[in-house]
Amino acid sequence: MTALPEPDPYASPRIRFGAELRKVRLLSGLSQQKLGNLVHMSVSQVSMIENGRRAPSLDFARKVDAALGRGRELTDLLDRLNRAADQLPRWFRPWLDFEREAESLHIWQLSMVPGLLQTEDYARVFLSRNPDATADQIEEYIAARMTRQEILERPVSPLLWVVLDESVLHRPVAGPEVMKGQFERLLQAGENPRITLQILPYGAQSVFGLLGSFTIADLSKGERSVAYIESQRIEDPVSDRSGDLKNLAFIHDSIRADALPRRESLNLIKETMRRWTT
Repeated sequence: MTALPEPDPYASPRIRFGAELRKVRLLSGLSQQKLGNLVHMSVSQVSMIENGRRAPSLDFARKVDAALGRGRELTDLLDRLNRAADQLPRWFRPWLDFEREAESLHIWQLSMVPGLLQTEDYARVFLSRNPDATADQIEEYIAARMTRQEILERPVSPLLWVVLDESVLHRPVAGPEVMKGQFERLLQAGENPRITLQILPYGAQSVFGLLGSFTIADLSKGERSVAYIESQRIEDPVSDRSGDLKNLAFIHDSIRADALPRRESLNLIKETMRRWTT
């Protein structure tokens, strides 16, 4: 039998589970119809789970394991994926699949370095200030944020169009060493040909982004874009409404038009890093 491809380790949990389900089904010599008959599901439901279009349940995973005689293989996999997702706020989880599956991400950040470009130490500054979190929970939150960054390590990573307000560079959220490490991370990202990093300077006098930060995820061809809005006077943090997307795309384009060019932006980061460390 031809060897089956391994599931993409950077895909979303639904896609990772679906790819593993397809692999074990084919290794067992079953069609989707036959597997559906064994677990009392329609072929369309099995197909949707395999394609990552439907979230699997633990009961489904247990039934497949039992039907195929695979112990707890799929059950344990789904349990690990669910526990990893539990380290993130519930309201943020719907965004994660869109972020992982995006072909490009358009990011505007008014107040801090975006999570995809944060260092572990910089992330710890923010995540450790949750008064209700234990030390172990904080470390789990940090690990989950670092895991999000794995999408940038793919052979073909999503295109990033990132604009930071200049205030992000000057706000003393941590000591010089943490800030220096974060600046170095930004400079490294700025040299990546798939990441365009720009700074919106104070002198631009731009007001377009003052209502808050946001990210627009452009999904695969034929699928509607989705936005994650930290604040733009929009009720839902995750939106695919055409009016919201049209307005946010206009705002992002306007901010980029006022921002420094790529090379000048990196030079400003270097200059600011020197001031932080001298």
